[in-house]
Amino acid sequence: MVLSYKEYLKGRYAVSSVNSMLAALRYFFAGLDWYDCMVKMIKVQQNSFRSQDRELSKTEYLRLLQAAQCKGDERLYMLMQTIGATGIRVSELRFVTVESLKKGQVNAYSKGKMRTVLLPGTLCRKLKEYVRKTEIKKGSIFVTKSGRPMDRSNIFHAMKALAREAGVQEKKVFPHNLRHLFACTYYKIRKDIIHLADMLGHSNINTTRIYTLVSGKEQIRQIDGLGLVV
Repeated sequence: MVLSYKEYLKGRYAVSSVNSMLAALRYFFAGLDWYDCMVKMIKVQQNSFRSQDRELSKTEYLRLLQAAQCKGDERLYMLMQTIGATGIRVSELRFVTVESLKKGQVNAYSKGKMRTVLLPGTLCRKLKEYVRKTEIKKGSIFVTKSGRPMDRSNIFHAMKALAREAGVQEKKVFPHNLRHLFACTYYKIRKDIIHLADMLGHSNINTTRIYTLVSGKEQIRQIDGLGLVV
């Protein structure tokens, strides 16, 4: 009976939705000790290419920067470039301080460990100019009106609003996608996954692997280039 229900779901819903429903059933059956009624989840092989649905392109990134500059939001303009040019985590932005600009590097504490994020020279100079104009003397440089470091929610909503003004799909615009853009761009140019893993603060290189995948469109182009269809 449960197997029939699984087949019914497979014919009507996406695999991710089916697995969510099956997980709920498994939890329910486990509570009743009905282990014989449990069915296996649908196994999904990891794609060898990236989905482009939510991938932010460099062109779209530049449009976001232009929109931020046009509306006079210097804070968001510099914040997005900081993530985009370093791959720093949103949770680590509070460690980007006036003091760190003097050293050209950020000592960020995240996920139970300390790591160093290097600031490119061009970015560092622009950030120094930003703090000079905003008269931030010490501490975190990306702060709210009350002086507190901006958090994920502040940044998320600011970027969503900016997406509408820039004409970029909102589903593509969120803080982590800037880190994703940095990683994909770096790997495309350098092809050095070990160094990229270090720069992103990944302890497991398998986590970094996602950034080495090409888009589905690019993979089709590469396969077509084999010349095996005449």
